Amino acid sequence: MTIRWPAEAIWESVAPLLPGFTVEILPEIDSTNTELMRRARAGQPEPILLVAERQTAGRGRLGRDWHSDTDAGLGTLTFSLGLPLQPADWSGLSLAVGLAVVHSLHPALRLKWPNDVWLQDRKLAGILIETTSIGDLRYAVIGIGINLLPRAADGLRTPPAALVEVLPGADAPSTLEAIMLPLVRAVQAFEQQGFGDLRTAFHARDLLYGREVVCTDGTTGTARGVDAGGALLVHTAGGLEKISSAEVSVRPVPPAATTDT
Repeated sequence: MTIRWPAEAIWESVAPLLPGFTVEILPEIDSTNTELMRRARAGQPEPILLVAERQTAGRGRLGRDWHSDTDAGLGTLTFSLGLPLQPADWSGLSLAVGLAVVHSLHPALRLKWPNDVWLQDRKLAGILIETTSIGDLRYAVIGIGINLLPRAADGLRTPPAALVEVLPGADAPSTLEAIMLPLVRAVQAFEQQGFGDLRTAFHARDLLYGREVVCTDGTTGTARGVDAGGALLVHTAGGLEKISSAEVSVRPVPPAATTDT
């Protein structure tokens, strides 16, 4: 099935903000993030949107796999935005990106620190941000993968959600077009202002706030939002602790099962 991507419409809306911006659609690739990192390290720092109809070696956070649907972009949307970026402080970028995604799509979507989009207690989308240096320039690659249609939960740590549950008829082209301009604007605003001014907006979409959480570094307690740098705040038996390491994974504790009396 041939997908009609809105490449020209996206280019027309984004190019005024990112001079030299291009849009590239590939039928198949190992990973859009990996490809843009390869290009950047080869001396190609131009801003670009790279979309893959199918990924064979997609990557998520902490080295986890993210495979797109075998039916050419029908079940998932996978893309990466690459651009030069020079913020004074990188802390909170994944949260700013997540906010741009959920605000673009649906009020029911929530953010799970530091880089996942959830619907109820199921994962809808993941975000992977990587950077590299090209001389004095810093280049960022922002990869996003979104489940559009229901998929099997086999082998997944978290049950998957699908965008069509809240947006019936959602497809890859329309979803991509809805996200791209707000995403670019959000990244540029972050570059100038950092994350601090976004705390209130994040708390309004925070999946974990007020919930018991378990962290892979052994921390347990109640999530209390994030600080001005995007670090997760957890109220523990020993007081308030900050978690900022990208190597720490955080899971909400499932609600206790109820029984009839």
